[in-house]
Amino acid sequence: QLIGEFDEGMSNRQTWNAAALTAIAVWFGDEDLAQSAIEGRTGLLGHLTDGFGDDGMWAEGENYHLFAIRGLVTGLEWARVAGADLLADPVLVATLGKALMAPARTALPDYTFPARKDSRFGVSLAHPAYLEVWEWALARLGDDAPDDLASWLAALYRQPARGELTYDAYLHDAGEVARTVTTRADLSWWMLFAMAESLPEAEPFEWGSELLASQGVAVLRRGSRYLGLECGAYGGGHGHPDRLQLTLHADGVHWLADPGAGSYVARDLFWYRSTLAHNAPLPGGRSQDMEDARCAAFDESGDWSWAVGEFGSFKRTVIAGPDWIVDLVDGDKGFELPWHLDGDVVVETPGRWEPAVLDHEFVKQAEQFVADGGDVVLAATKGEATVRLHLVGGTVIRATGLGRPGEPERPFYLVRSGTQRRLAAVLDLSGGVGEVVVQADRVTVARHSALGARHSDGNIEIRLGQGAATVVTSGGQVSLGGARAAPAVRKALMTERPIRTEGRALRVDHHPALDGSLDGFDDRAPLEMADEGHYYRSEEPYAGPDDFSATAFVNWDVGHLYLAVQVQKPEVVVAPAGTAPLRLDNEPDDIHSDGIQVYYQVGDEGEPRAFVIRPDEAGGILVRAIDESDAELATQIRGGSAWLELGYAVTVMLPCPELGRTSSPPPVLFDVAVNEARPARIRRAGQLVWGGGNGWIYLRGDRRDPLRWGSLKLLG
Repeated sequence: QLIGEFDEGMSNRQTWNAAALTAIAVWFGDEDLAQSAIEGRTGLLGHLTDGFGDDGMWAEGENYHLFAIRGLVTGLEWARVAGADLLADPVLVATLGKALMAPARTALPDYTFPARKDSRFGVSLAHPAYLEVWEWALARLGDDAPDDLASWLAALYRQPARGELTYDAYLHDAGEVARTVTTRADLSWWMLFAMAESLPEAEPFEWGSELLASQGVAVLRRGSRYLGLECGAYGGGHGHPDRLQLTLHADGVHWLADPGAGSYVARDLFWYRSTLAHNAPLPGGRSQDMEDARCAAFDESGDWSWAVGEFGSFKRTVIAGPDWIVDLVDGDKGFELPWHLDGDVVVETPGRWEPAVLDHEFVKQAEQFVADGGDVVLAATKGEATVRLHLVGGTVIRATGLGRPGEPERPFYLVRSGTQRRLAAVLDLSGGVGEVVVQADRVTVARHSALGARHSDGNIEIRLGQGAATVVTSGGQVSLGGARAAPAVRKALMTERPIRTEGRALRVDHHPALDGSLDGFDDRAPLEMADEGHYYRSEEPYAGPDDFSATAFVNWDVGHLYLAVQVQKPEVVVAPAGTAPLRLDNEPDDIHSDGIQVYYQVGDEGEPRAFVIRPDEAGGILVRAIDESDAELATQIRGGSAWLELGYAVTVMLPCPELGRTSSPPPVLFDVAVNEARPARIRRAGQLVWGGGNGWIYLRGDRRDPLRWGSLKLLG
């Protein structure tokens, strides 16, 4: 019953819940439970058919894909014991086959998975927990197994064991001694029953360039070189603001990496979840909005390949040749582009460093490079390998930030576009690049003539067209196309845009009293939050409106929104001044007290704003700007609070300068969340949200996806 209450919908954890319920149904002969756990929308069948995209990848990326698929195949075995062999259906076998091989398609050359979204960094795919899934599939599917599954397994067993191999989701590792290689003898007892007696002979595993269209990952491979462009969906609660992130692994070095998430319970999670920690464009010096990108073009022809990604006003074009990679980022004026190069980095261009400003909690020692002339060239060296980064346009900043998870702080570089709309770069893997000339419709890369016959082609010109590019060398031309006119179709259950909750805000002639009462408010259009559909829970389900409910009223006039929230709950919990910091799960302390989180934006193009607002014991309010919201604007918020007979009330004036004297103001995207604190708890117990809830509070912090905000029609 407890497991059944924790139905999280389409979730990597829910695959394990479904597997557990199926096992319980088998143990106790409960046919009804077996049917719901196996065939239900959030059961095994639902996750197999809807949990993986058309390209086979789980929506939350490789880390959660691997966790979910292990839970799923565990459940499939219990389902077979219960008499429901889902893999008797060839369509489901084909779906599972894609899911089994998806991590191989995006794997890095060192057989780790890229630390996309909230993944751990540098984790080997040759871990027993993952090997066992592929071993099970090879034996269970027989002739229906993916053609290259045996080759993939053989390649993994040849990989050396890595120091970070042991992890807490695989209990069989507990107490095991370190090993240099992983063999079939290192797998768990489950494999004694599940795997084949021996692995079949297989051809060497071979990678190729891949576009995982549903996931939105473009991978351009050449030999052992891996170039990845992140141009897909944001990824939900585990997603990062890293659209158009560039990843490069070449010559055995992970030059440009996605750092993943580090730890959920360390402050540095805020760094790893920022755009600045990625090799991705920053709009106006702040992290990206939680929106999707798309792949606009992908193609490979001979020695050349390219990928084009689009995100908001940004477009990133990467063209890869035998010896170097051209990178073009187009956007609005004033954007920034970080470069986190591995190895020892030096600036080869003559010049000097001057003090600069780069405002971020985890950044220090920022300085700006003033070149004596020409483009700035950075040379990164690690071991015997070197890559040179030719930066064309913009101002180069160097600063110290956090390294990859588990590593010390290290310098990184950032290019500011200033008045330019394009930043260009060439990643030189051979040392043969000389001058780089960038024009609106073409890029010319001149080679060093001193390097002799290997570079006798001379200049190479890349001509850019609409959805196409032409590479012109002395040996002829290569055309690259593969334009994609629309985003790849993704499964509606995982990606459908929620229906916006709609409400009304009434105009007032005079601003309300703002003392915690409804004096001066027009209360004819309440926004109710008093049922399970508005509730995000933690351990316990929604207790009912008598224990926790809220009603909000929104009024407006020129330049302001006025918000009143009345909360019904048995006991108000407000942290007194001087309370020791909680330091829990990277969540700000103020969300674990009674109070509200408010989000608003005028029209589709307005500036989004978000604030945490709490009552204090003296009848006032405490205000904090959330994430990128204007902290100065937070100081302009006025209001008060009051204790009610059963609960409390908060009334505030929210600055909204976009609301002019027009007779027909645009709708306001709006949401308000009410946090539920309880006396016996450290963390909040749940949260009522006007825009809709019916989910889980975990890892939400003070964030609220703008796609889930409601909409207010301004009347009066």
